[in-house]
Amino acid sequence: MLRNRFLLFVLLMIFTIKPSFSQCAMCKAVVENGDISLAEGVNNGITYLMVFPYLLIGVLFYTIYNYNKKTKN
Repeated sequence: MLRNRFLLFVLLMIFTIKPSFSQCAMCKAVVENGDISLAEGVNNGITYLMVFPYLLIGVLFYTIYNYNKKTKN
């Protein structure tokens, strides 16, 4: 039951993500000269760097969950 809810949550998060602009004020000021490909590259780089901490935390909580589940049995 919990596994199905988690899977549904993950699928909803993946398929409902809207493209967003990940630039901070400093990064936006650097790419304001009108070069769209540079701005998209900066956005993609920031998003790429932002994903890994969330993945690591997710793996950590999943490991803790499995550990607790095994110790109760």
